[in-house]
Amino acid sequence: MRRVGAAGAVVMVLVSAGCTGDGDPAPAPSVSVAPPSFAPGAGGAGDPYFPTYGNGGYDVGGYDLKLTYAPASGRLAGTATITATATQDLSAFNLDLAHLVASKVTVDGQAATSTADGDELVVTPAAGIVKGRAFTVVVDYGGKPQALDNETLGVGGWLRTEDGAFALGQPESASTWFPVNDHPSDKATFALSMTVPDGLEVLSNGVPGERVTDAGKTTWRWAESKPLASYLAFVAIGQYRVRTGTHDGKPMIIAVPDSLPADGPAAKSLERTGEVQDFLVTQFGPYPFDSSGGVVLDDDRVSYALETQSRPVYGSTFFIGPPNVTVVAHELAHQWYGDSVALARWQDIWLNEGFATYAEWLWQEHEGDRTAQQSFDRVYSGFNWSVPTGDPGPQRLFGDAVYQRGAMTVHALRRTIGDPAFFALLKSWPAEHRDGNVRTEDFVAAAERAAGKDLGDFFEAWLFGTEKPPLP
Repeated sequence: MRRVGAAGAVVMVLVSAGCTGDGDPAPAPSVSVAPPSFAPGAGGAGDPYFPTYGNGGYDVGGYDLKLTYAPASGRLAGTATITATATQDLSAFNLDLAHLVASKVTVDGQAATSTADGDELVVTPAAGIVKGRAFTVVVDYGGKPQALDNETLGVGGWLRTEDGAFALGQPESASTWFPVNDHPSDKATFALSMTVPDGLEVLSNGVPGERVTDAGKTTWRWAESKPLASYLAFVAIGQYRVRTGTHDGKPMIIAVPDSLPADGPAAKSLERTGEVQDFLVTQFGPYPFDSSGGVVLDDDRVSYALETQSRPVYGSTFFIGPPNVTVVAHELAHQWYGDSVALARWQDIWLNEGFATYAEWLWQEHEGDRTAQQSFDRVYSGFNWSVPTGDPGPQRLFGDAVYQRGAMTVHALRRTIGDPAFFALLKSWPAEHRDGNVRTEDFVAAAERAAGKDLGDFFEAWLFGTEKPPLP
């Protein structure tokens, strides 16, 4: 999140520019080509809430991980191949890597110098990398992964279990198990090959690949071909009942731990994944990824559900009572709002959670429960408006101002611009920004285009005001 200078000479280029009257060549103009200005990439992406998260100076295209995990010792080891493009003239750059040790680093096949600096891996290539050039970094690394403990937002990342491990979390987690530019503004494709003792399952993002068993070990392969924000990458290793099928012609994988009943509320809730997905397609447009499904974790340390790309992960505490399909609707809605269309900065997280919460309201109405208007009324009447939704502060990323007030803002927008414009916007927004990153001002502009009028006062009151806004 947390130098090799290069000197160059001015190149004089002489070109024939015609002849003078006596046949001699005319003086040629000189063209100055400035030498590269090599400098280290920034040790953070510059997020207003978390300035040291991620890194600067490059843009990642893809991660390809080939890893082995030994549950008995808790040791993870392997190789990460990272393709990237320099966004400045780079003399060095950082990767986020927490609690693990890099033993060898190469850049474009040449040995590079690497130094651990807290949770950063500082890489100095043998030669500077000019702006716009694609390059490949290969990191051999290993160790015993540990979670990151965020003082305000809790624990995220790699957690060891009795029969394996899992890694997930928000706003950071990826750096606990692979070298990464750990900020959602730098989306990249993701491929994982994970070797574990035979008898364990490995679940991750994307489409499953060929599984190979040899000498008592099984290698599982997964690949997500659509760019994902780093916190949306996950892995779960353990003993699961895995149901593999297809939905709408795409792989659908649902996994429930052996420790939970085969016909219990968790399994029954996730059985409706395809049905919920089909409903959300009618609201948000075509499903944006090449696979779908869900994974349940039976671990008291996970009291949340997370929209891990293409395959949400749910803590089992959501399924203690009767089946809970509402949480499935929430996490699947994120596949459009939060995953395919991702944040450029954490301040705008209401664009994820406000719409996912509103999807809960739409699903409940679809199921014949209360209407979206009734859900709005229940929250609006007694809500505390002191925290602005559009800038809640890093300590309140997961508070009611983001989720409930965010959903109320969505519904108030619906009442303000009318159903035809509103539901058209619900589809056009993820279509126009598919696989990209956005900010609140981007959505405001899109809403104003859909409405055909200025909505500045509306969004100022609903997103940034600290008093109860009037009903539209």
